[in-house]
Amino acid sequence: MATNQNDEFIREVDEEYRRDQLAKIWARYNGLIMAVVALVVLGVGGWRYWEHVQETRAQAAAARYETALKLSDEDKTQEADAALEALAKEGDTGYSLLARFRVAAERGQQNAEQGAAAYDALANDSGIAPLWRDLARLRAAWLRLDTAEPARIRQTLEPMAAPANAWRHSARELLGLSGLKAGDMDYAGRWFDQIAADRETPPALRQRLAIYTALVAGGPVQVTQ
Repeated sequence: MATNQNDEFIREVDEEYRRDQLAKIWARYNGLIMAVVALVVLGVGGWRYWEHVQETRAQAAAARYETALKLSDEDKTQEADAALEALAKEGDTGYSLLARFRVAAERGQQNAEQGAAAYDALANDSGIAPLWRDLARLRAAWLRLDTAEPARIRQTLEPMAAPANAWRHSARELLGLSGLKAGDMDYAGRWFDQIAADRETPPALRQRLAIYTALVAGGPVQVTQ
């Protein structure tokens, strides 16, 4: 019985000591503690407000992008181009990047080199993630396939044909096509072989591959006068 009383007394003393220490700490640092709490509250509130602003801007940008696409579908080309270019200049949303790609695509339909130049601007923009810069390089190469020197196409796309690159399938296809156009069947065949060996090659590309390999097997086309 005495032991229990002693234990209870010790606990009470211990709790009283802790309360006394906390009171001393509060008396000494209450201003600092309140300031820290205020900063935390303000920080959380500021973060929530920033998230709200970003979400609101993204929703507005999405609506503007959809409006531009609708104008394009309605063959209101000038209005669509103006809407897309205005959105493309606002480089703080994902939709501005989509708009820049769409503007480049629209230009490419009218003039291949102008479209390729627009993609070049995207590819050279260090503020864009490498994945999308590579996509811009790929699109530019597609537009230049009929006009650019094969060496230029190869210099651009060969690094993108590496096994770990997200755009390797399209890059290999373009490299193979550049070889076909140049009459370099060995070069073309090498890239088509890589397409065939890659287990992740998309089914649609495998279907086109049958045509490509037949063209390689047929050899360069001989032009007769």
